Amino acid sequence: MATLRFSYGTMGSGKSTLALQIHHNMSSRGVAGLLLTKLDRDGSQVTSRLGVSAPAVDVFPELNIYDLAQSKMPLQFLVCDEAQFYTIDQCDQLAKVVDELGIDVYAFGLISDFRGLLFDGTKRLLEIADQRVEMQVEARCWCGSRANNNARLVNGVIVYEGETVVVGDTDKTTSEPLFGDDVRYELLCRKHYLSGDLGATQ
Repeated sequence: MATLRFSYGTMGSGKSTLALQIHHNMSSRGVAGLLLTKLDRDGSQVTSRLGVSAPAVDVFPELNIYDLAQSKMPLQFLVCDEAQFYTIDQCDQLAKVVDELGIDVYAFGLISDFRGLLFDGTKRLLEIADQRVEMQVEARCWCGSRANNNARLVNGVIVYEGETVVVGDTDKTTSEPLFGDDVRYELLCRKHYLSGDLGATQ
């Protein structure tokens, strides 16, 4: 029986790495499947901070994932990275892929945004998934405590309001942009997220 499994966590918890590993293991054994992503930092591919990557289908807002899967039959699995950015309809399409086409779906996404709120895609997948799996790799705040907040920094300052989706970097060693704001993300524990204390990260 096909299953919709949603694995979630913070940045740095290994979501994309596991997505790539599942896709590789299945594909290398001749199991037919698709790798999908949305708003990956490197475009139409799934990339891991460990340096591995693979081409992927770009889940643009108008894409009907059920229709895509049906057109590519026979398929046995979908691996869906950055699922927090999928629309509610696209999440429901993943459930339809499982229920009507008998295809296993492995979805991966962030649990919450920079405001500490669930992404729409995350919320919907938590509601409908057959299995909900928290990633076991625990990211850490600068203080050593478990990091459970993805803080957004604009020009080095934590912000708590703004657009839900703003693509940035997690590498504080990158050079300053020539134009516009420098947007990056930092993992913080709840205490330091709420206080805005970046400690030694600056």
